[in-house]
Amino acid sequence: MPDRKKIAVIVAGGSGLRMGSTIPKQFMEIGGKPVLHHTINAFRHAYPDIRIVLVIPEAHSAYIAPLLVSFDAPPSITIVHGGETRFHSVKNGLATITEPAVVFVHDGVRALISPELVRRCCEGALAKGNAIPAIEVKDSLREVDDEGNLAVDRSRFRIIQTPQTFLSEQLLPAFGQPYDPLFTDEASVAERFGAEIHLVEGEERNIKITRPLDLAIAEVLLATNK
Repeated sequence: MPDRKKIAVIVAGGSGLRMGSTIPKQFMEIGGKPVLHHTINAFRHAYPDIRIVLVIPEAHSAYIAPLLVSFDAPPSITIVHGGETRFHSVKNGLATITEPAVVFVHDGVRALISPELVRRCCEGALAKGNAIPAIEVKDSLREVDDEGNLAVDRSRFRIIQTPQTFLSEQLLPAFGQPYDPLFTDEASVAERFGAEIHLVEGEERNIKITRPLDLAIAEVLLATNK
């Protein structure tokens, strides 16, 4: 297979409500830089020629200029406005892709992702059409329904992360489907369209920064680089 373009669609539609902040969480700082700075840098370190598509709410446009000046050499970023749901936001980002590519769809607030995981996902997608990072469940689980709850075998479950990575010819047609509330991530969309989903090893540190505790943990992990 010839070398393909790499495109990262970074979805950053969150607010600062759960952080208790008026600043959207993806633009808050860790290590003296906006969260999105670290997210974008991981992809650039993995593949210096990668194209970044940043999907944000139109209301957050004023935060883009400060983000860009946080880089020594400002990256080339395509800005796309988000939609009503994650599905629609990702679909808006995918609409910018017009050539065969390896497409990473990543949560903007997963700022501690390593370049190694980005490359592992790319290699998995090139080999099998898609690569979805996942980690083992370490806590006990119980399944709850209207009749009670039941212990389940946690070894049968995985925690799913991003970047969910696909060849463009698999992902783009899948997003032509009508929206379904059961589409919680890109893997569920592609699976509904007939794709077999392939998991790759994720990273414990690839946390989603959504609450003050997450921000504090991210600061420590960033400082210790462990």
